[in-house]
Amino acid sequence: CPFILNSQFPDAQKWHKYELVFKSTTSYENPIQDVRSFEVAFTSPTGIQKIINGFWDGGDVWKARFMPCETGRWTFETKCSDTKNTGLDSQKGSFLCKPSTDQKDIYKHGPIINPPGTYYLTHADGAPFFWLACTAWNGAMKSTDSEWDKYLQQRSSNNYSAIQLVTTEFRGCDKNAEGLVAIRGCGRISVNPEFFKRIDRKIDKVNEFGLVAAPVILWALPVAAGKELSPGYYLPDDQAILLAKYIVARYGGNHVVWILGGDGFYTGNYEQRWKTIGRAVFDGTHQGIATLHPSGTSWIGEVYKDEPWLSIIGYQSSHSNSEGTVNWITKGPMSKMWAHLPARPLINLEPNYEQIFFRITDKDVRNASYWSIFATPIAGVTYGANGIWPWLREGEKIINHEDAAGTSTWDVSINFPGSIQMGYLAQFIKRFAWWDFYPAQDLLVNQPGDKVYNHFVSVTKTTDNKTILAYIPVKETIMIRKPAGHNYSVRWFDPVKNSYSDGTGSDDGNILTVTSPGEGDMLLILEEIVSVKNIRPPDKKNVMKEKINLFSTPAGG
Repeated sequence: CPFILNSQFPDAQKWHKYELVFKSTTSYENPIQDVRSFEVAFTSPTGIQKIINGFWDGGDVWKARFMPCETGRWTFETKCSDTKNTGLDSQKGSFLCKPSTDQKDIYKHGPIINPPGTYYLTHADGAPFFWLACTAWNGAMKSTDSEWDKYLQQRSSNNYSAIQLVTTEFRGCDKNAEGLVAIRGCGRISVNPEFFKRIDRKIDKVNEFGLVAAPVILWALPVAAGKELSPGYYLPDDQAILLAKYIVARYGGNHVVWILGGDGFYTGNYEQRWKTIGRAVFDGTHQGIATLHPSGTSWIGEVYKDEPWLSIIGYQSSHSNSEGTVNWITKGPMSKMWAHLPARPLINLEPNYEQIFFRITDKDVRNASYWSIFATPIAGVTYGANGIWPWLREGEKIINHEDAAGTSTWDVSINFPGSIQMGYLAQFIKRFAWWDFYPAQDLLVNQPGDKVYNHFVSVTKTTDNKTILAYIPVKETIMIRKPAGHNYSVRWFDPVKNSYSDGTGSDDGNILTVTSPGEGDMLLILEEIVSVKNIRPPDKKNVMKEKINLFSTPAGG
């Protein structure tokens, strides 16, 4: 007899993952291929409908994962392409959604969105969300549960807000810790739910620690050793879309920001492929916003400016402190083009990894990160270390990458100086109304970076000119043009020590000249001084009259 759902289900919590389980009445040889669509239409208490895809979870079990956005009673109804499957088609029910009892930001304020016309991210209720991600590409596939907990606890306590991870085998990890792979085949793939159940637990844990998961759906680099392991490279369009829709259905009920492609080429000969995949996967039956993670120093801004599914312009400045790389961050397409494109956050999703090639230090990490966030309207940045992304343990090697003998293990790397200092960066930025800061290089009288490339001074300010910030990578004297009618106090932030100090400057009325107090990189903080010289003191006679009137008896009282 057909499997019939109860009409009422366990309670949900607002902005938490909610799961429905269905039992198929038909057996399929290859469910992901044989069932072309399995949708669930959810209707909110106020009548808003959201249709999402369900997914196969092994045997005769199918599931739908959803994140309710309203309190009250929800209803749902399923629709399956195999209308004879009474376990999947035309199932109906309802559940009560209650307010969240969890005070972590993702549950208190909701999933991450990009408000239309803005360059920053917020939660669903408008609370600002500053992106500070850590790169743990292999973490979900390789880590033990205790390792993952230790890592997430350290990241969350150090002001990180997101974790970038890969959801299938790829050139950096050929199988998970149990020896399983996500998919088989190429022209007609099959998926392995047991592989993905491990990823389920890891992404759930990311959210439990109050962090947003940023899953790479299809690793895509079409060159270099191991490319044949990356689904985004070898799968034909239709199978890449099928796999991507499966992953999006599986994790759409979590707090996620999707990275559709990882380390890929998305322009030129590859442009139409990735636009086709993006449009098909993010067709409205998904939850969460999406970005692309391009290969090093490649730029997709103009080419993808009209793609409605792309909410963040991601880029990768790559793993170098050379003149070409630094100039690409400070003077490249992001800084030149952001104002000419439809408003979206612009985020460096892969600056240089700490310890990579044994030449990238914490100073290089700070340089690349502060230059990146100040090159465009502030939105966020990602950190990486060469021992974290591969989830490196003692005695292990990084597959299909340069020999990295001597690279620190993941648990050592999370305590690197740069790793900790990125937490200071987030803490510093969030002291200000960071969503209102825009690049202001025109305030700088002379640019030291024009003479020495890595002495580039980055300047950003609020739209009302009340706060100006400047990142100064070496001890330097700089001259700032003051916006008309504004005077400023001078303070300094040390990004290494996470400390503040008062400062002074020479002010000729139009230009403020300051010298950074430390030998290393520093941040200049200029905050408007409110002038009181034109405010007249109260007239003593009038004040006395007001006091007498306060104690007078009203007429007729």
